[in-house]
Amino acid sequence: MLYATASQTVGPYLHIGLADRYCDDLTRAAPSLQDRRIVIEGRVIDGEGAPVPDGMVEIWQANPHGRYDHPDDTREALPLVEGFTGFGRVPTGEDGSFRFVTVKPGAVPDVHGALQAPHILVSVFTRGLLKHVATRVYFPDEEAANARDDVLRLVPAERRGTLIAQPGHNHALLWDVVLQGEGETVFFDI
Repeated sequence: MLYATASQTVGPYLHIGLADRYCDDLTRAAPSLQDRRIVIEGRVIDGEGAPVPDGMVEIWQANPHGRYDHPDDTREALPLVEGFTGFGRVPTGEDGSFRFVTVKPGAVPDVHGALQAPHILVSVFTRGLLKHVATRVYFPDEEAANARDDVLRLVPAERRGTLIAQPGHNHALLWDVVLQGEGETVFFDI
């Protein structure tokens, strides 16, 4: 007799033990950033266009001065911002939605020292993935910097739009993550 074997994909279990570690407002503990707050919202969508209700989205970014709150960022000429870690994590809603309150990051250097366009690093975890996917979100008001960004220039021109947020209602930036199929978000090997 043959028996079915267990799947090797991440199940809907990725939320276990993380609920107390969610952070949707990266500015909450940084009062000096209150007047610089922005909202980024979107949805995680699967290959059939359906929302992914049990995913998780993480972001990691530099502060407005272009410095990461991390021991490896030793550029002391750039200040840290008290209370701003640059890290956020949220589960997706029933409609696949996610939302972060943060600040626009400053430009950071690439491995050759050239400044990259302001961007936020994004990881997405969902059922059906053996490993999370990694991508970036860029800003629509940074056309010149986006055009010079070495990472963004590696992406075929017709797909770059999947990495650039769009202006939305109430000054929010809209950016969806499409896991596969038409309009698939560009993902990077890390």
